[in-house]
Amino acid sequence: MKHNRALQGLAAFALVLCGPLGQAAEEETDLASAITGGEASIGIRYRYEFVDQDGLPNDANASTLRLRLNYKTSQWNGWSMFGEFDHVFHVLATDFNAGGGNTPDKDSVYPVVADPKGSDLNQLYADYTMDDDWKFRFGRQRILLDNQRFVGGVGWRQNEQTYDALTLNTKVIAKTALSYSYVNRVRRIFGQKVPAGKARVDGHLLNAKVALNDDWSVVPYIYYLDYEAASNAANSTSTLGARLAGNIKAGEGKIALVAEIASQSDIGNNPTSYRAQYWHFDATWALPNGLSLGLAYEALGSDNGAGFRTPLATLHKFQGWADVFVPPGTAPDGINDLFATVKYKFGKWNFIGVYHDFSSDTGSTDYGTEFDVAAAYKFTDRYGLLLKGAFFSTDLPGTYEDTTKLWVMLTANY
Repeated sequence: MKHNRALQGLAAFALVLCGPLGQAAEEETDLASAITGGEASIGIRYRYEFVDQDGLPNDANASTLRLRLNYKTSQWNGWSMFGEFDHVFHVLATDFNAGGGNTPDKDSVYPVVADPKGSDLNQLYADYTMDDDWKFRFGRQRILLDNQRFVGGVGWRQNEQTYDALTLNTKVIAKTALSYSYVNRVRRIFGQKVPAGKARVDGHLLNAKVALNDDWSVVPYIYYLDYEAASNAANSTSTLGARLAGNIKAGEGKIALVAEIASQSDIGNNPTSYRAQYWHFDATWALPNGLSLGLAYEALGSDNGAGFRTPLATLHKFQGWADVFVPPGTAPDGINDLFATVKYKFGKWNFIGVYHDFSSDTGSTDYGTEFDVAAAYKFTDRYGLLLKGAFFSTDLPGTYEDTTKLWVMLTANY
């Protein structure tokens, strides 16, 4: 309750920010000028999503529109504030399961398209910049760490995942960008009207990016997540790992390399005692003609019947766009994902193709294969178009089903 009151106080203060807008300055001399001299922005994102999933009697047809309003004050004595408000509309085609218990009458007859309608205070935080080396952030915020495999914002969904948190960023250690966040509550993609839309957690996220030289860096991290509710107990985990990333020249192009390893164990009220491993290796060769080729392997291990979990991840970015393996932990024998990626940029078009081969980490069970394809076009800096498809073919029917997903998305930002 105290935390909610604090956020409500911040919200009340943010209402003051809606005065006349001026040109933002780097540092205002008085509070009034900082408030009225901020910047506002509007984002509009329309998406149509089609899902054909075996095992369900109907296909999903979801037509959704997100309106996003932002306001950021100018800086005053090192302080600034930011607010972000979203509203998601369901437009015409509403035959889908919105997920998280938002549409109980459709849960067993339509595939999930996790874009529930409604309003959400997506972000509301205060920043304090002490100097070039120290920055603090308090309030509801977006937290994106590394490639978002462990901590992300689920930006693909219309209602984003954000965190009630206190974050410290510092560069006081030479060649090191250190980030620490204490997370009190996770605001999930299902919205605040259902219990699945929020989760209380005693969360500690520590991440340090250390520059080894101009081309290579290493990122050690530890993520401690102790969930309060019994329904989330399986996500109570401690994850310790490190990520090495860099580039080497290859002909006229460059090869980006990533190697990552992590170990995860149960903590708190987790009902299962286990220790599972994570491995990730990735090589992407980028050529000057706009073509890039990638080959990668990711393994989420298992132990004692529990699979490696990533409850805060931007899951849509990983293990195929069909989201067959969402939520995390749905594969108690773990998941191995061998995948190849082709990207090509031609004028204002960006094309992507990805092929996945999924199998269990324990034993030798084939889960299936998936082909993903996307084409994005940028009309101007403000307007964009995305065409996208995901085609999963199962080798284990009854556990994972054949799934086809198609998307058309339009964006406008002002």
